[in-house]
Formats: sequence, structure tokens, C-alpha cells
Amino acid sequence: MDQIRMVMLDFAGTTIDEKTAVNDCLYKAAVEFGLKTTPEEVLMNLGMNKVHLYQFLIARGQGKNIPIQDFERIKDPETYEEALKVFKHFTTLMINYYKNEITPMPGAVETFEWCHENGIKVAIDTGFHHDIAQAIVQGTGWIKDGLVDIVVDVEDVPGERGRPAPFMLFHAMRELNIQSVHQVIKVGDTPADMLEGYNAGCRGIVGVLSGPLPFEAWGKYRHTHIIPSVRDLPELITSEFM
Repeated sequence: MDQIRMVMLDFAGTTIDEKTAVNDCLYKAAVEFGLKTTPEEVLMNLGMNKVHLYQFLIARGQGKNIPIQDFERIKDPETYEEALKVFKHFTTLMINYYKNEITPMPGAVETFEWCHENGIKVAIDTGFHHDIAQAIVQGTGWIKDGLVDIVVDVEDVPGERGRPAPFMLFHAMRELNIQSVHQVIKVGDTPADMLEGYNAGCRGIVGVLSGPLPFEAWGKYRHTHIIPSVRDLPELITSEFM
């Protein structure tokens, strides 16, 4: 059986403890632009491309019946420009938040170190766009310190097709010279994370309970394991994948 050579982790809720900041900022930006939604609906769609989330809300307000996941596949110019305005406001809110507070999940750094000691590359992908992702990268210093090998955001793939599509994960595999999805474990805390791992065909799809969503919200999506948090990943890999 192939040795695990890469873990692909999420940022917020998995390796970064942002409490409810992402959801709060997404919802606040939507409300300030007059989009009808609820904090609960926004929470259920954490992890996906944020522009596409706003496109979905705008389209629904216009009476269009386009499933939210279809915005990862289609271009809808009638909603894109307005969604981009909402997204830019969200970006400002999030960068201001991360300038003042970036808290790694307990055990995250130790897990990164363990992975490298055991020949496993550490990759992070995110539904954030580049500006926010880089604010986190700079704030944590994980790339500079060699703790994380690559961070992939939705702007790194053609068409900005983020989760649940598997292309960010494939991008990391290509850059890190990982030959097979059977050598990869995907770790996250949202439905989009679980679906990304499933769509990519990863050997392990691991849900963590540390994010803002309850297990009932994402546990119905295909996964192979559940752990309390990222700090429990080394024990899981040792017992189940070695």
C-alpha cells in the first residue's frame, strides 16, 4: 500500500482558530449589500469560493434557480460583477481581522513538524482568495519557517474553481511532485472539504470537529475518519495509514 506523502489541510476551522470570524464577515458583507441570507446558510457553505457564494445569493434574489455548486462550473456574468463588489468588502473585513488576530489551532505546528519528520508534505488549501490567504501566510510565518510546503488558494487554479472541485488539491500534488491521490489525505471541517477529498479520490478524507459547523452538518458527506482536531492527525496516520 502506498505511503502517505502529502496531507492537504484547510485554514479556518482546521489549522487556524478563527472562531466565527469568517462566517461573521461573510454574512455582514452580504447584509450590507442587501443580499437575503442567514448566518446558518452562510455557515453551511464555508469552504467554497466566496465570490461564487455571493453569486448564488444574488442569482436567487433575481429569481434564478441555479444550485450553489453549479457556480464552480459555470460563468454567470449577470451576477459576477455585483458579487465581486460584495467579495471585495468581505476581503477588507477579513484582512482587518487577520491583521489583529491569527491564532493557530492547538497542536497544528506540532502536527506539521511530525509530518515532515515522517516524510509527509504539508499543503494547505483555502476557499479564500489570494489577498486573505497571503495575510494568513505572512501572519503565521508557516511558509517562511518551513512548516508548510505550499498554500493554494482559489486564484491558483484556472477559473478560480475552488472546493468542492478537486483542482486546488491537484495543483498542490503537481507542485510537490506527489504522484498518486492514494498517497494523499485531505483534512477539513466543512462539507466542501469532504467533497473535495471525495472528488479527488484521496485515500483518506478526515473531518475535524474543531470548526464552527456541527458534525451533523458535514458528517453526511463522504469521509473516512473523524478526529477531534488537527493535533490528533499524527496518531491517526500512525494507526490507520502506516
